[in-house]
Amino acid sequence: MTVSERAHELAMVAAQAAADKKAQDIVIIDVGDQLAITDAFLLASAPNERQVLAIVDAVEEALLDLPEKAKPVRREGERGGRWVLLDYVDLVVHVQHTEEREFYALDRLWKDCPTIPFVDRDLAGAEAAAGSGE
Repeated sequence: MTVSERAHELAMVAAQAAADKKAQDIVIIDVGDQLAITDAFLLASAPNERQVLAIVDAVEEALLDLPEKAKPVRREGERGGRWVLLDYVDLVVHVQHTEEREFYALDRLWKDCPTIPFVDRDLAGAEAAAGSGE
């Protein structure tokens, strides 16, 4: 794995923020061996433009709340709300409308790169509660 500790931290915080806003198909891809410009991509999708923008806002807010505040150096696509890109240098966040996610298929484009496991803490908590018989 070539992802820096900082990129991993950013990706986990961003992924959880996206999950908290009901993002779908959250995937973190380690692209460090393939790209010199970033360590990881975070991909997430939503069924409508309003939710795409809500996810983007939640990700930005969560990363600004870190002790070492993270601000995107570039933000693109906000006007249409179909595919918003947040560039944090070590991490590039792609929040896409479900149709764009299927059409552009970034998952397939980067399929040779390893993924970084992410488990939504709410789902992990629900599974633990179900397993203990609560």
